[in-house]
Amino acid sequence: MSKVIENKKQVVSEIAAKLRESESTILVDYRGLDVSEVTELRKELRDAGVEFKVYKNTMTRRAADDAELSELNEVLVGPTAIAFSNEDVVAPAKILNNFAKKHEALEIKGGVIQGNIASVEQIKELADLPNYEGLLSMLLSVLQAPVRNFAYATKAIAEQKEEQSA
Repeated sequence: MSKVIENKKQVVSEIAAKLRESESTILVDYRGLDVSEVTELRKELRDAGVEFKVYKNTMTRRAADDAELSELNEVLVGPTAIAFSNEDVVAPAKILNNFAKKHEALEIKGGVIQGNIASVEQIKELADLPNYEGLLSMLLSVLQAPVRNFAYATKAIAEQKEEQSA
């Protein structure tokens, strides 16, 4: 009996550590997805470096309390799968949100983003953000605009002076 309790304590401490260390943690209800759909979702998440696990709600509640995230306990009802990402904040939200759009059975319940509890709306807003490369290209285009406009103005002045001298 004590060995079972020790195993449970170990699982709870593992979940609590993941909740503390992950950049982004998303909780979803996967009821209604068939095996092939869950396999497809797991593959997408794995390819993005996101860990996707199913734990008992009672253990997850205790881990959330240990990690000082007890507000999560409200959404820990029914079958719950958890996506942990230690590197990319946006990846799990983007993948799960896109998958939920294609498969209505998947429902995002809530999550933790960089140590703060996030609502479903916040997770969906995060999912709609462009990825790092997209944000970088947007920034570069904003930075290039004044230089480009200056070059066009200089060219126009040069052409105008050529016309006047001819």
